[in-house]
Amino acid sequence: MYLKSVGFAAWWLLWAAPALAQVAILQIRVIEGEGAVHLPGSRSTRPITVEITEETGKPVAGAAVSFHLPEDGPGGAFVNGLRTEVVITDAHGRASLHGLLANRIPGRFQIRILASKEQARAGTVSFQYVAEPRGGVTRASAAPAGRRKWIAVVAAVAGGAVAGIVATRGGAASPAAAVPSAPAQPVLSIGTPSITVGKP
Repeated sequence: MYLKSVGFAAWWLLWAAPALAQVAILQIRVIEGEGAVHLPGSRSTRPITVEITEETGKPVAGAAVSFHLPEDGPGGAFVNGLRTEVVITDAHGRASLHGLLANRIPGRFQIRILASKEQARAGTVSFQYVAEPRGGVTRASAAPAGRRKWIAVVAAVAGGAVAGIVATRGGAASPAAAVPSAPAQPVLSIGTPSITVGKP
């Protein structure tokens, strides 16, 4: 009976050994792409790469790493057209995400990164930026081209009706440079005719 009990205990330890060898703690670190600045409306050519390790520093292969973009504000979408993407780590414990498409809202945003392997979990964030559009005018505040032309035409007509054409010198209007009036026409007048009779 004792031998049977010892044999059963040995068998149970061999069967349970893989379960006991699960990863206990994960560590996640962004090793490429942190603080990247994305041009508005452009697709990034620089990947975001993370490294997943155990508490001892050993790389963890086969871990699932999910990347999450914010729902609103600065951000964008991944290649799949969504705000969430999942990548599996390679033999070196690394996972890279390519092709982030930035939106046109300037400012800083966070990519939330979560890693999981068996029962172990880890998380971190990567700060990214959408740059200001060139000229400092956002698309939301810029008037459409057609509207700008219409405003310019209205302003020109109104300005002409009130003050005529104003000459500009060095960017400042000169009130003395109004349109000159037409030159005065010469006036001809004929006086009273006079007759002079001399001596015969």
